[in-house]
Amino acid sequence: MARASLSILKLVMIIICAGWISLWLLKPTELWTRKWHGAEESARTTAFGYNGLDFAVYTFPVIALAIIGFVYLELKPRELSRRQGRSSISAFSNPLVVNSYLGIFSSIEILAISLFILFLAWTFYAHISNDFKKIIPYKAFKLNIWQFKVYKMAVRCGLLAEACLALLLLPVLRGMAIFRLLGVQFEASVRYHIWLGTAMILFATLHGVGTFFIWGIKHRIQDEMWKWQKTGRIYLAGEIALVAGLLIWITSLPCMRRKRFEVFYYTHHLYIVFLVFFLFHAGDRHFYMVFPGVFLFGLDKLLRIIQSRPGTCILSARVFPNKAIELMLPKDPKLTYPPTSVIFMKIPIISKFQWHSFTISSSSIVDDHTMSVIIKSEGWWTSSLCNILQAELDSDADQKKCIPIGLEGPYGPASVDFLRYDSLLLIAGGIGVTPFLSILQEIASDRNSGRNRFPTRIQLIYTAKKSQDICLLNPIFSQLMDQNVNHLHLKLKVFVTQEESSGRTLKELINEFSYVLTIDLDTKCSSYATYGLESLLWMASIAGISSILFFIFLSIFNHVFLPPAKNPSKQKNPSSENDLLLICSFAITIMCSTLVAIIVRWRKLRKSPSLLSVKQGKATKPSSTETNRAREEHEIHFEGRPNFQDIFSKFPNETGGANIGVLVCGPESMKESVASLCKLNSQGLPMGAQRRKPYFNFHSLNFAL
Repeated sequence: MARASLSILKLVMIIICAGWISLWLLKPTELWTRKWHGAEESARTTAFGYNGLDFAVYTFPVIALAIIGFVYLELKPRELSRRQGRSSISAFSNPLVVNSYLGIFSSIEILAISLFILFLAWTFYAHISNDFKKIIPYKAFKLNIWQFKVYKMAVRCGLLAEACLALLLLPVLRGMAIFRLLGVQFEASVRYHIWLGTAMILFATLHGVGTFFIWGIKHRIQDEMWKWQKTGRIYLAGEIALVAGLLIWITSLPCMRRKRFEVFYYTHHLYIVFLVFFLFHAGDRHFYMVFPGVFLFGLDKLLRIIQSRPGTCILSARVFPNKAIELMLPKDPKLTYPPTSVIFMKIPIISKFQWHSFTISSSSIVDDHTMSVIIKSEGWWTSSLCNILQAELDSDADQKKCIPIGLEGPYGPASVDFLRYDSLLLIAGGIGVTPFLSILQEIASDRNSGRNRFPTRIQLIYTAKKSQDICLLNPIFSQLMDQNVNHLHLKLKVFVTQEESSGRTLKELINEFSYVLTIDLDTKCSSYATYGLESLLWMASIAGISSILFFIFLSIFNHVFLPPAKNPSKQKNPSSENDLLLICSFAITIMCSTLVAIIVRWRKLRKSPSLLSVKQGKATKPSSTETNRAREEHEIHFEGRPNFQDIFSKFPNETGGANIGVLVCGPESMKESVASLCKLNSQGLPMGAQRRKPYFNFHSLNFAL
C-alpha cells in the first residue's frame, strides 16, 4: 500500500512538472496567445478575475509540486533507496566533463543545460519569427526595418531573462528545497543559482542596451528613460531593476565575494529592489511566470527566520594545536540529521546580520544533546571568532562570558547515501576533512550496535600543509587508535606537503597533537536548544495554506479596488495598481503565515528541555594505553601530494569492494583530479550481476557561497 501511494505521488509530480514545462514551450506560439487572451477575457467576469487564472495556471503548479514532493519525501522509507546497488542514475551522475575552467559536469547536468539552452533558443526564435512576419513601422519612433528588427530582438532578450529568473531562486531554497526531489545536494545547487543569475544578467543587459541603442539613434533617451507609464511597460522601473541586478552580479564575482564578503552579503539583499521593480516593469501577467520561486523563497526565508529564534549560545569550545576551534552547540535530543549536513551560524557580537555555513562534524546518533562544528581562521569573520575564544582562553577569570549564537538548519545532503556502498574512499584537503568526521563516527556507532551495515572498508586520504593539522582528526582518534573494538576497518593515509620528514611515525604525531584545550562558556544567556527544521508535512501544510490565502486576498483586493468594467476594452486602470495589489496580497499572506509559524514554534518551545549543562574541564588528552594501540597500517608521507592514480589502482584490491563511493572535499585542483580518475575508471554502465569491475561513484562535498 505504501509503495502504491508513493508511485501515485511520483506520477502526479511528473504530470505537474511536464504540464508546467509545456506552458513555457507553448507560450511563445500564436495559438497559445489567442487561446490565453480568450481565457483571460472570460475570467474577468468571475470573482477571481484574470489574476486568479494566471496564478492558478502559471504559479500554483510549482507550489503544488513542492507540496506533493514534501509529502513524498516524508512518506518514503529511508531503507527503500539503500542497498539497491548502483542504478543507471549513478552512471549519469558521475563526471562526464572535467575542465579546470568550466568545472565538473555530470551527464545529467550536461543534458539539463543542453535542454535549457534549446528552450531559450526556441523561445527566442518563436517570438522573433512571429515579429518579423508582421513588420510594420513603429509609430512611436518611426523605425525602419533594421532598426525595428534590432528593437524586437532587444525586447525578446528580456523574455529570456524572465525564463532564467523563473528558476533563479529555486536552487537556493534550503528548508523548502525542491531540488532534493532530484537528489541534488544543496551545496551543488548553489552553482546552478550562479549560472542562472549570470545568464539572466546577460540577457537583461542585452535587453537594456538594445533598447537604449534605438532610443539613442532616434535621440529619445532623455524623453523615454524617465517615463513611468500608466499602462504597459514602465521604463524607469526596468532601468532600476537592471542597475540593482548588475550591482548584485558584480559584487557576487569570486574576486569580490572572497575578499569583500560583507559587500557581497549586504548588496545581495538588493534582490528585493530588483524583484519589485521587475514586477512594475514587466507587469503582473509576466510576473506570475516567475512568481513560484519568489513565493517559495519568501516562505523559506520566513521559516528560517523563525527557526533561528530564539537564539541559543555556545556551550564550549576546544582549541586545537593548529589554532582551529571546535564549537559545541546545544541540540534537542530528538533532532537527527544525516552526516555531512550543513548548519548556518550567526554570532551577533561579530555581526548582527551575517550567516555563515559550516559542516557539522559530529553525528546525531553519537551525540544526543550536542553537535559540533570545526572552524579554522581563514577570513575576517572566522578570525574574529578565534580571537574572542583565544581571549577567553587567556583570561584568568573563573567565569567565562556567554556567547549568544543564532543557528539555522541543519540541512542534510540529498544524494550522498554512503551506506549503500561496499567501500568508501574519502579524500580530504585541510579543513575539508570535517564532513568525513561525522560519517566515520556514524559508521563506528553502527558497527558497535552490531548491525554491521555497509560499507565494510574505508580509506581516508588526508592532505595537509603542516603535520600539526592532523589534530583536526581529533574526533575520530578513538577509531584510529583501537579499531578492533568497533570493527571500523579504517585505513588512514596522511600526506604533509610543506614539511620534511622528521622521522616520527603517525602514531607519535597523533600523540603529540592530541592535546586539546577546552573552554567552558557561560550558558545563562539562553535556555533553549536547537530544534532544527519543522517536519516536511508541516512545510507542505504551510505552503498549501499560504497559497490559498494569497489566492483569496488577491481575489478580494481585485474585486474591491479594481472592479471589472462593463467594457473591458475601455478599462484604463494604471498597470501599477495591479502590481501593488499583488505585492499587498503577498505581504499579508506572509504575515498570516508568520503568525501561524510563530504559534507552532512557541508551543514547541514550551515543551523544551533546559539547556544542557557542561562539565568544567581545561584539557583532554588520550591515555598512553590508547595511543599505543594505534594501527600500524596507517601511513604518513612528507613533501609530496598523493598519487591518486596509484591509490585508485590499489584501492579495489585492498578493500575487495566493487561498488565504491568516492567522496571529495578540498581544493578545486584536488577535486578535478579525483573526478578525472573516477571518469576514467568507471566507464560504461553501472555494475550488474555479470560484471565484476569496480565502479567509482564520485561525490563532491565542497560548499562555497
